Amino acid sequence: MKNTKDIKKIIQFISEAGMLKSIKRSGWQVLGIKGAESVAEHSFRCAVIGYILAGMEEASCYKVGLLTLFNDMHEARITDLHKMAQRYINIDSAEDRCFIEQVKNLPDKLRKELTKLHEEYRKQKTKESIIARDADILECLIQAKEYYEQGFKKAIEFTKRAPRFLKTKSAKKLWRFVNTNNITNWWAAYSDFKR
Repeated sequence: MKNTKDIKKIIQFISEAGMLKSIKRSGWQVLGIKGAESVAEHSFRCAVIGYILAGMEEASCYKVGLLTLFNDMHEARITDLHKMAQRYINIDSAEDRCFIEQVKNLPDKLRKELTKLHEEYRKQKTKESIIARDADILECLIQAKEYYEQGFKKAIEFTKRAPRFLKTKSAKKLWRFVNTNNITNWWAAYSDFKR
């Protein structure tokens, strides 16, 4: 860092990332789910899933983690647009323009790395980018299943179409387990209060 101006730009980027904590995932709101997850909550678990899938698929956990972590950064500016809204705008173009503006003031090394990762994710040509996309889809599927198990019956509709977009064997395997088991009672095995 050369000066206070550079530090200010980095803090602005970090602060903007914090906006994702207050932006709700709009697809769940369409289903009437009150208190739906935020984009930041989705991104966090997406990164966890990406890390695990990368290990299962023998890919770079570091790269997949970064791809998943920064995938929805643009939503700090344009929010999370559900599929109906995306019918009326060129979402890829809007996301790309937004991301370029978001990283343009970062130090060169960071800007170049994030831009390269953004382009890699978009192209879906590398093993890591495909895993990162699977992590995004799988996180949505798991969230839908959890909402369904919590009583939001409409959430199950998402699980009928999205699985066909999974590409890796590992993501498909994890989804088969999630789809056929109750996953919201994981805590029950640890709730024995005997000491």
